[in-house]
Amino acid sequence: MKFKPVYIYGALLIVVIAVIIIATNQRDKKISAIDEIANKQMPQDDVHKNLGKEGQMPHGQVKVSEEIKKKMEELKAAVDANPNDTSKIREYADFLLAAHKPDESIQYYEMILKKDPKRKDIRFSLTFIYYNKGDLDKAEEETNKILAIDKNDSMAKYNLGAIEATRGNDEKAREIWNKLIQDDPKSETAELARNALTMLK
Repeated sequence: MKFKPVYIYGALLIVVIAVIIIATNQRDKKISAIDEIANKQMPQDDVHKNLGKEGQMPHGQVKVSEEIKKKMEELKAAVDANPNDTSKIREYADFLLAAHKPDESIQYYEMILKKDPKRKDIRFSLTFIYYNKGDLDKAEEETNKILAIDKNDSMAKYNLGAIEATRGNDEKAREIWNKLIQDDPKSETAELARNALTMLK
């Protein structure tokens, strides 16, 4: 099956936004432990998804699942005990996202935004979730809120172009990315934009 460049690019965007979240998380050492546990999970691709059928789950995977469940319960208890601790809420939300529970994580990210609507890191996380869910309107809405907070945020501008490209609006994406490159030609984001431009039709 032949894929249009926009679909190839869409897969790239998922990686790019994931990098944004990972980079943000690295500033919080508490998150690294969550990622370490979550990354032990078996991939859910065509190669792995049939393993462990009929109740036969690999021993290592059982242990990882138990670790994840225990950690999740601990974080949930901590959030319930102190719902004003946004760092703990963030940790739990990030853990849910890493454990492939994006819908559950949204409510906790939203809890943080109710306390501080200008948290760009949280809005980037929501952008990632909505993009993965295929809700490009919500992904765009979150991106625009980031730009309302900081009109010069180059990664948000880049993501805006990426969302347009995924919609098939190549000319709009090209316009956004070219402007980004023009405004800050030596930035890492400009380099991402240059590479993305080569994937457009």
